[in-house]
Parts: sequence; C-alpha cells; structure tokens
Amino acid sequence: MTTSWTAPAVDRPDGDETGDERSVLCGYLGFHRATLLHKCAGLDGAQLATRAVPPSSMSLLGLLRHMAKVERIWFPIRFAGQDLPRLFPEPDSDFDEVDPTRAEEDYALLLDEQRRADEVIASVSFDDTFEHDGETINARVLMQHLMHEYARHNGHADLLRECVDGATGV
Repeated sequence: MTTSWTAPAVDRPDGDETGDERSVLCGYLGFHRATLLHKCAGLDGAQLATRAVPPSSMSLLGLLRHMAKVERIWFPIRFAGQDLPRLFPEPDSDFDEVDPTRAEEDYALLLDEQRRADEVIASVSFDDTFEHDGETINARVLMQHLMHEYARHNGHADLLRECVDGATGV
C-alpha cells in the first residue's frame, strides 16, 4: 500500500554555539525536531508506517505521532495548564494505531504541536516552574527533557529508516 503523499525534505538548523541560554536551547531543540523529520523525508505513508524492527510496533509514523503527543503533553498541558484533549488517550495507540493513509495528517499534526509548544516556550522564563507528580520542574529542565526525548527517538528513527530503504547517515 502506498499513498501519493511523500514526507518533504527539511533543512536542519545549526545549533547556536555562542548565544544566550534561550537561543542555544531553542536551537538544539529545533535541530532535534528537524532530525526526526529528516529521517522521514522522501518516504510515503506505507514506508513511514512500516514496523521494520520486529517485534517492536515502532515505526517512523508512530514516532511522529508519539512526538506530537509529547509536545502537547509537556508544554501546553502540563506546563501552561491548557485544557486540551490528549491526542492518543489509549496507552501506546500513538505507535499501535498507525494508518499509512493518514501519514500527511499525522506529519502536519506534529508540526502543529511543535508550534503550539513553541508559543508556550516563547512566553515563559526558563526559571518558571510547574508541578508534576509531586516534583517542581522549571522550563529549562523541561526543554532538556524534550531534547532528550527527541534524541532517543532519533536513534530509533536511524534504525527504522535503514531497515525501510537502506538510507543511513545523520
């Protein structure tokens, strides 16, 4: 099964090596976000939905959906307290319920959630805090958490992409 839509090529920004804390953290987050999209570039919905590393249910499309969920949960919902529904309320449905015919919509969903999170990030001080599971967390730590989440899943994306079509590299 294929779809006519293909994930577009993306430019990955360089990190800011000499800027202030905000520009450095936002720059590296932008790089990690773009890296995931880069790993999907050129693939159609069926390729993105391929579960290429059995027995895992993980796919590149599942990673896009998962990161959309992560973006929404951490900054808009938990940090800013926005009253938004969960994107995938059932456990693991972000990975398990992928539909290759919805790849374009799921890709766009991630971009929308990144923009939503960026609006929150732009409006806060990195010293601002929120409470989660009895812990006080500041925006600085949350930025690092989001980068770690992307970095870990970008490693998964490397392996998945290589299994789907043999493409390797950064």
